[in-house]
This record gives sequence, C-alpha cells and structure tokens, in this order.
Amino acid sequence: MTRTLDEANRAVSTIMSMPYGVARSAAAEQEAARITAEGPDEARAYALFALVDSYTSTPEAEKAFLPFTQLLRWWDEHPELFDGSDTHSLFWSFKWMVGLLARFPSVPTAQLDATLDDMERRYALAGNGTSAVAGERFAWLRAQGAPGTEEAYRTWITTPRDSFSDCAACLPAGQAEYLAETGRVREAADVVSAAVAAGATCGDEPAGMESLLQLLLLDLGDAAGAAAAHRSAMSHLDAAVSKEIATSRHVEFLARTGHPERALRLLHASPEHLTVSDSPGERLAVLTHVAVATGVLRETHAETPVELAGVPARTVAELDAWARGELAPVARAFDARHGTDRHARLLDAAWERQSRRLPVELGVLAAAERTAAATDPAPGPVPDALTDVLTDGLPTSLAGADAGSPAGVDLAGVTDPRDDADPVAAALARAELEPDPVEASAAYLTAARVAEEAGRLEDAGFALAEAAQVAAALGDDEGAVPAFGRAVGLLRAAGTDPAYVGPVVRAAAGAQARVGDVDAALAAVERVLEDVARPADEAPAPTPALSEDLATRRAAFAAAEERQLRDVRARLLATAGQHAEAARQAETVAEEFGRAGLPFDAAHAFWLAGSALRATGDATAAVDPLRAALEGLAAVGARADLATVADELVGTLRGLGRAEEADAVAASLVP
Repeated sequence: MTRTLDEANRAVSTIMSMPYGVARSAAAEQEAARITAEGPDEARAYALFALVDSYTSTPEAEKAFLPFTQLLRWWDEHPELFDGSDTHSLFWSFKWMVGLLARFPSVPTAQLDATLDDMERRYALAGNGTSAVAGERFAWLRAQGAPGTEEAYRTWITTPRDSFSDCAACLPAGQAEYLAETGRVREAADVVSAAVAAGATCGDEPAGMESLLQLLLLDLGDAAGAAAAHRSAMSHLDAAVSKEIATSRHVEFLARTGHPERALRLLHASPEHLTVSDSPGERLAVLTHVAVATGVLRETHAETPVELAGVPARTVAELDAWARGELAPVARAFDARHGTDRHARLLDAAWERQSRRLPVELGVLAAAERTAAATDPAPGPVPDALTDVLTDGLPTSLAGADAGSPAGVDLAGVTDPRDDADPVAAALARAELEPDPVEASAAYLTAARVAEEAGRLEDAGFALAEAAQVAAALGDDEGAVPAFGRAVGLLRAAGTDPAYVGPVVRAAAGAQARVGDVDAALAAVERVLEDVARPADEAPAPTPALSEDLATRRAAFAAAEERQLRDVRARLLATAGQHAEAARQAETVAEEFGRAGLPFDAAHAFWLAGSALRATGDATAAVDPLRAALEGLAAVGARADLATVADELVGTLRGLGRAEEADAVAASLVP
C-alpha cells in the first residue's frame, strides 16, 4: 500500500535528523528506492536529496554523484513535483557537487568546468542570485592555483548575499583560509575573530574557524590569543559534524607550541582521521597538518612509540615518513590535473611552518592559579541568578562527568551561596557565571583556598574538583590530574560520604586515562567502590541527625553510585586493552542498570560490551549486546546515540556477511 505524502516525508525527515554514518546512508538508500518504486512521486525529490546529503559527509561521499544526477533529471522531467523546499535543496546541492568534484583529482577539469557552467545556467534560468556561483567559481580557481583567482575572490565577497549564499560562519571561514594562504594573516585573523565574536555557528563552526584562528595567531606571535582560541576551539570540537581537519590543525598547533605529549595524545584519540576521509582533498589537508606536527616532533621524540590503527608506523619518525609518503602522490595528482604547481608550493609552505614555533602556555590551572593568587577573597554580593549552585546537587560541571546519568548529590555542610557574607559562596557564584574558563577556574581555586584555610575541607575538595573538571574539559589533563587527586584527598580528610566522593573519582578517571595512567584510575575507582559497596551492617545506623528516611535515600544513592563506578571500571578496562573482561563487566552492569529501571544507562553499557567484543575479534558475540543497546536507546528515544550504535551494528553484520540483517537494522530506524 502506497504511503501518504505525509507518511513518506516523515520517514525522510527522520533520516535527515540522524547523524551521518553507515546506518543513515543505508536507511536513506532504502527510503529513496522505496519511494522511487512505490511513490508518492511528490516525495521523491526529498528522498533523493536526503540520500545526497547522507553521503556527502561520509567516506562514501563519491556515491553522492549518482543520486544528485537522478535528482537533477527528476527536476528536468517533473519540476511541478518539487515544492519550494525541494527546489531550494536541489540548487543548494549543486554547491556540494561542485565542491566535491574538485576534491577528487580523478575528475577531469573539463567535467568540473562543465558542471560549474551548468550550475550558472540553471541558477540564471531559475532567477536565483549569483552569490553561490561566484563562490564556487572562486573556490575552483583557487583549487587550481589559476590566474584570476584574486579577481574571483573579490567578486565573491562583494556579490550581494541571497538564499544560496554561504552561511555567516562558512563564508568568513572560507575567506580566512584564502587570505592566510596568500599571506594576509592579520586580515584572516581579524575576519575569523569578528565572526567568532558575532556568534556565527553552523554544523562545523565555530570549531573549524577557531582551529584556524589558533594557527593564525601563532604565526602572528600572539601567544595569549592563540591559547584562548585553542581552548575555545577544543570546547566546540565535539559538537562539529566533521572534525577531521579541525583535529589535525590542533595536532599541528600543539606540536608547534611545545606540547608534544598532547599532540600525540590527540592523534591517538582519533587514529581514523589518518586513514579515512570523504575525499582525497580532505585527506591531503589532514595529512599536511599532521606531517607538519610529526616533522616538529621527530626532532625530540623520534623514537617515541605510536600505535595508530591502520597506520604502518611504530615510532614518531616512522609516522612522519609515512605521512609524507602518503601526501606526495596526492599532491602530484592534483597538480597534474590542474597543470600548476599549487599543491607542491603549499607543501613547501607547510614544511616551512615547522620552523615557526612559539611557546604557548595551555595549562588552564597554571594560568588560573596566577589569577587566583591576585584575587581578593573578600565577600561580595552573590548574583540572584545563583540560587541552586550547591544547595541540592554536585556543582553542575561534575554532574554526569563520566557520560553516565547525572548524579543528584546532596553536599552536607556546603554553605548556601546566597549568603553574601561567605567568601567561599561568593567565589563559587562568580565561577558558575564566568564564561572565561581561566577566570572560572581561578574563582574555584579561590573558593578552595579560602575554604581550606577555614577548615571546611569538604567545600574545598568540591571546589577544587570543579576547577579540575574545567581544565580537563579543555584538554589540560596534566593540570587536572593532580588537582583531582588533591580534591579527593581533601574529601577523604573531611570524612565525606564515599558515595559523594565517587563522582569526583569518576571525573578524575577520564583525565588519568587520557594521560596514560589507566592503572592509577582503576586503583582509585576500586578503592572508592570498596568504600561505597561496604555491607549494610557496617553502615552507620540512623541517628537524630540521620533520619531513617534520609538513611534510605543515601543508601539508594550509594547503590546508584556503585553502578556508575562499575560502569566506569569496565570502560577503563577497555581502555587498558582488557577487552574480554571489560565486555563481561559491562554486560553485568548493563543488567543491573536494567533492573534499576535505567534503560539509557543499560543501553550504553551494552554498547560498551558490544564494542569490546568487537575489539577481541569476536564480531559474532558482539551482535547481541549491540542489538540490546539499540533496543534500549530506541525505547528512550535517544536518536543520536541510536544511529551511532546502528552504524556499529550494521558494519558488524555486513562484515559477517549478514547483509539482510544489516538492512533490517537500517530499516528499523525509520518509522
């Protein structure tokens, strides 16, 4: 039975809301095929556009050309079946196709010229503005290193904006890249700074342009500005749709500013960026930044071990040689197509950047300590907006710090921040409202210092843990780890209930694991687990200060915290390479989460179990826990996580030759 137009459009809209990946592409393929075969015809344009969109931001980007051609043919045959949104999507996707074709050196120049001319003709016939065409013509000339590029750039930035213009974030990002390439570094930095200050955002921004800004300010010798840009860019990186180029810029930045360990840690966190990309053009950009970094690092860390999946290199020196060896043929292929030496010159410029270095202090807590030392801890008015900072829960940045469920924690004895006479509360209030991470950390450090001097060790421990969490979120794990350690020590000295120490230990575990001290993280988790999980007959009996009701609530919280700690322990075991044991423990805690009525947490634990089993090489065993994760996430409507797990399950099933099951999983994502 043919679905109604509303039903078909809802199905396609569900796909469009999914994160990019194998599962989304598979679902889009099925939906486009179904609508093409069964109708309704009015939904075909939307379905084909969804398929084009699904491919373009994945390693399967080259597949987008076929459905785009089908979409264009459908427009030529039945323009009456395109509504206003469909029409806009068709013309918008022209931009993607021209840009995508340019990133494949195997596509002949004549084909690209013809596609761009066709875009210009069709835009004119439709009465569209010329901004998009001007932008794509400039980008194509720039890609070739062709004469007339500067004139095309001026035409692009002076053409009146219209509904097909690049967004307020993408336009300055592209503008700054060209300005920097042509030596106008100060102008490029100003363009990006203005866009960031204006709050311009899109799928990849501001993470992308801020990652560029840090390098521009580095070249300009602005250490403080570069540090601020780096911190901000790192805070936005996880939210970006495409992270590959931004991440590689961070690797270069860290190497050139004197942070080799951080650079290598970031590489190891995303090894797939070195081997998987949506096009040769993206791969060229990523590997260029990485090779600049490895060129710097091999001077002092040549024999430092590396272990990057898919990369045949065991040391930094070997990684450097591999990256340069991968780069050279791609650059030559582009220059051969264009008949210029643009990419050879870009590589020469990249190698020259290796000598341009600038020490940049990135330690959030080190900078915060200097600020805190100059801070007057005298009490001041606390903003009315802060009425619940510490009264009923752990300070907000620690709640759910391990990606588990947020823990509602009562902190006995913590002063109400509305007490204007309390300098600890005043400092905490300032920290919660302070947008600058260094200033916020400084306020937390001030609160911790004043509290400790007053003998309020529990307040001091939680304030210091907050400062550590801010630092960890911005990549300062080296500063965060000792701060977390001291925070836990203060809490233990204060006699804080172990169930309330648990969230701090969990937050610390992530930082410890990232700096390579998984054993210490496991030991800390084991210790607090023992304290939290002590038998009921050893727990304190109810007293006038601890009513039976409060004792029951604390016991329930202790049980909840024990589950979260066991979950973190399983994740640490996986990080340590103990995948079989991690899978066993993850499945156990997943069942415990389920019995406690926590399907979201249970799903994430099953997901961990499935991923760990895949890491052992037992893909068959991984299927069931991944299915359980998928079912749990579907039950709670966690669509973003649902699609990501589906990616893993679809890939696993296809790898096992179970294509029909993989297709069924993809189909299950669409109502």
